[in-house]
Amino acid sequence: MIIAPAEEADLPRLIKFRTDASAWLRTLGTDQWAKPFPADHILDSIRRGEVFMIREEPHADAAATITLDRDADTRLWTPEEIAEPALYVHKLAVDRAYAGTGLGSALLDWAGDQAVQHGAKWLRLDAWSTNLRLQAYYLEHGFTHVRTADDPEVVSGWAAQRPAEFRSGLGATHRLTSPSVPSPNGRGHDGTASE
Repeated sequence: MIIAPAEEADLPRLIKFRTDASAWLRTLGTDQWAKPFPADHILDSIRRGEVFMIREEPHADAAATITLDRDADTRLWTPEEIAEPALYVHKLAVDRAYAGTGLGSALLDWAGDQAVQHGAKWLRLDAWSTNLRLQAYYLEHGFTHVRTADDPEVVSGWAAQRPAEFRSGLGATHRLTSPSVPSPNGRGHDGTASE
């Protein structure tokens, strides 16, 4: 698998990831991602180099996507936590054709590797407050629940973190190659990661 920064031309595929995931999640009884995400927000993240596409081959359809940035939601994280160096996972989605293959786990490990390489202490994320299945998935992948927001307006209010550490060499099922992937703060680097 190849991981590379998303381009503006990837916007329709990124929106499709979200609508496909929303439809599947609806069958599980959750309203996660039912509301369309603003395309301009996704474009801004692409332009900042925070969105990544995962493909089997350079020009193949994307198998997954992940956004990795330093954007801490102040409604979820305390000022003290925000002051700690951390990278945040957002909008992780795996195409249903790759479900159950370990690709999501490989992406979390890749994100942890990126966090270490960029001097972060933590890899953090938030999940849909009512999606217990997703929360359990993250707990199984080494995340610790920190808190759940009590504000009903914060739908993705389940906050979790795990230490930033290299994990990509453990039990590899997917090899993620990332040629010249820019860092979440705009500086470039080379690296590979595998699960």
